[in-house]
Amino acid sequence: MCGIVGFTGDHQAAPVLLDGLSKLEYRGYDSAGIAVRDGEKDTEIIKEKGKLEVLINMTDGGKAVKGCCGIGHTRWATHGEPSALNAHPHATDDENVIAVHNGIIENYQELRDKLVKAGYTFKSQTDTEVAVKLIDYYYRKYGEGPVDSIARAMIRIRGSYALCVMFKDYPQEIYTARKDSPMIIGITNGETYVASDVPAILKYTRNVYYIGNHEIAKLEKGNVTFYNIEREEITKEITEIKWNAEAAEKGGYEHFMLKEIHEQPKVIKDTINSVVKDGDIVLSEFGLTDEEVQALSQIYIVACGSAYHVGVAAQYVIEELTTIPVRVELASEFRYRKTPFNKNSLVIIISQSGETADSRAALTLAKENGIKTLGIVNVVGSNIAREADSVFYTLAGPEISVATTKAYSTQLIATYLLAMKFAKVRGEISDERLTELLEEIQTIPDKVAKILEDKERIQWFASKFANIRDAFFIGRGIDYAVSLEGSLKMKEISYIHSEAYAAGELKHGPISLIENGTLVISVLSQQALFEKTVSNMVECKARGAYIMGLTSYGNYSVEDTADFTAYVPKTDPLFAASLAVVPLQLLGYYISVAKGLDVDKPRNLAKSVTVE
Repeated sequence: MCGIVGFTGDHQAAPVLLDGLSKLEYRGYDSAGIAVRDGEKDTEIIKEKGKLEVLINMTDGGKAVKGCCGIGHTRWATHGEPSALNAHPHATDDENVIAVHNGIIENYQELRDKLVKAGYTFKSQTDTEVAVKLIDYYYRKYGEGPVDSIARAMIRIRGSYALCVMFKDYPQEIYTARKDSPMIIGITNGETYVASDVPAILKYTRNVYYIGNHEIAKLEKGNVTFYNIEREEITKEITEIKWNAEAAEKGGYEHFMLKEIHEQPKVIKDTINSVVKDGDIVLSEFGLTDEEVQALSQIYIVACGSAYHVGVAAQYVIEELTTIPVRVELASEFRYRKTPFNKNSLVIIISQSGETADSRAALTLAKENGIKTLGIVNVVGSNIAREADSVFYTLAGPEISVATTKAYSTQLIATYLLAMKFAKVRGEISDERLTELLEEIQTIPDKVAKILEDKERIQWFASKFANIRDAFFIGRGIDYAVSLEGSLKMKEISYIHSEAYAAGELKHGPISLIENGTLVISVLSQQALFEKTVSNMVECKARGAYIMGLTSYGNYSVEDTADFTAYVPKTDPLFAASLAVVPLQLLGYYISVAKGLDVDKPRNLAKSVTVE
């Protein structure tokens, strides 16, 4: 969940490192540091607690730090409190080995005890310092160079890691290794870059290598050599990133989150057009045969956070269009439960980054049981994309804000298209109904754009309720799934206690929390459940709640009960989540802005949860 950047070339390294880290600050912001080597001279290590801006000011934007080879890190604390001492990079006392690290070393205490007996001392509370000194231990003991010492350390380390390591004896080289934590390597015109995510190097190159699990890479100026854990040289293919550098910039918006909310019409359209061809849904490249789809007897949708909420909505859509039973599972629970799989099951893993730790583990569990897997991911070449049997790439482009918006929306679209395709292949939907749905899904981008044109009403409402302490979201069916996402958006960026409930469950406990002034947001996009949800609103209002209704144009009777009503265009009920979620994204955003909070980098959160 931390951010790593490395560079070796002919230009000054520090400005490149700081620029790259600024693109990764959504991954970690407790502290930051860089280590830069100036030829054969000693390495300069600078690190400090706080946001990256502190480090930028200390180094005059990197201009004050000389040298053309270096590594940098922005930290999200796991082992050890946020402090300059615990910040990366970490080094041996003589700076023979210097490294930055993402991930968690599970057996760090055992390794630390071993190293103490070997004469090493420790300055920090981090597990990273253990990795640094373990590599140094093997480097000195066997004298066989960086690749050998890193490989030996990898064999001893349990857990997840992405490492960037510099050695005093190899002043222009950087060595990287990974297990489960993501890492990419970029190359162009005699310069080599390494980073934990694409935005950090997109400005400099779009030609990248993905280093695999238990692999090591030696980075030289304009050249990369890969090795497996047996120290054998291996070859890898280069991948061109299709995102452009401008996509990772704010583009005049105050925050990335607002920019990404406004990008939703385009990325939804791009995702639809990637598979809808001449009035049909073309999924042949995904590797799922018609015979396999026809034989499906169970679907598991496994995900975390907002992706899990996509799964909740998708469950309703798939079961409405097909006869396939669907279970939606939290990846962090699914991976630890003994599930009796049916051999004709399909496990769908949803993850924006394709690197989510619990989701990766769920994918591994499914494959170990011989179950077909399909990944819905946004990052080409990511771990889940490589390991799943089939992949549906969403075309959201780089998403910088920690709180997902456009990635969530493209994931919803992907599940709609899968549901329709499955129904057609299984003969469970008529050609007329399929054509109707395909025509309707094509209207969603314009309808989202229409909602965004009226965002000032949501902004006004948000400013009125910026100081509330509690909020409740209610809905039925797909509206319950929307409520889950709306509630998460509010709590993660505005720090307001927020809960989502299936509206029919209110009388089973939650209604006891309703009192004068409590904000209750009711989602009513499902016409078949409209009257029942209105009844739940009335129950809340009778207990003093302030009611916001969110419904489709034409349902003006909601205003008889709601104190404030927001409207979205009408669409097929199966696609309603794609429209209803947008005002709730805006609500969370504008409340956070009204409170003066850091919208894009909320406290205690990171964009990609790559450790358990």
